[in-house]
Amino acid sequence: MTKKESHHQEEIQETMKSEAGARPEAQGAGNETSPAASVADLEAELASRNEQIEKLRGELLRRAAEFENFRKQKEREAALSASRTLENNVRELLPMLDDLKRLMHHIPAELQAMAEARPFTEGVELIRKNFCTWLESKGVKEIESKGKMLDVNFHEAITQIDAPGTEPDTIVEDYQTGYTIGDRVIRHSKVIVAR
Repeated sequence: MTKKESHHQEEIQETMKSEAGARPEAQGAGNETSPAASVADLEAELASRNEQIEKLRGELLRRAAEFENFRKQKEREAALSASRTLENNVRELLPMLDDLKRLMHHIPAELQAMAEARPFTEGVELIRKNFCTWLESKGVKEIESKGKMLDVNFHEAITQIDAPGTEPDTIVEDYQTGYTIGDRVIRHSKVIVAR
């Protein structure tokens, strides 16, 4: 081999070495781990990520459940507040209804017979009926008392009287009408009972 050929061969070998060094497969050939080890690392990382996803999903579900419970609690509180407000308003208006009933009950017969007084008495009765209709539309009902046995859940006995032929603790007179809203008593009936 001539000197020129040997020099040319050395150049080819150097070019091959430099090209081999530039290829990624050849760069880490000496220190690369086996393909099985890299797959195991990827599987471990995947398992770690899946675990993290499940943890975040569980946290999201807990937060969603907490929010739903909070929303339902606020709805219950709002409904209860509205119910209490209605009860308080009705309780404040009931004395006016009592006054209207007493007024209608105590109108003298001669005043009722007078043509000039008829518009007045009819107007008062109309106001009482409209007021009762409004109460009914809000779910307010009168507590029926007369002729029933005394029930402390609905009645308050203010006195006892002798009532021949009537069982003891039977209500003989309704002194002040009681009212309920749904199943709640907003005012007990004040009653007179037999001894």
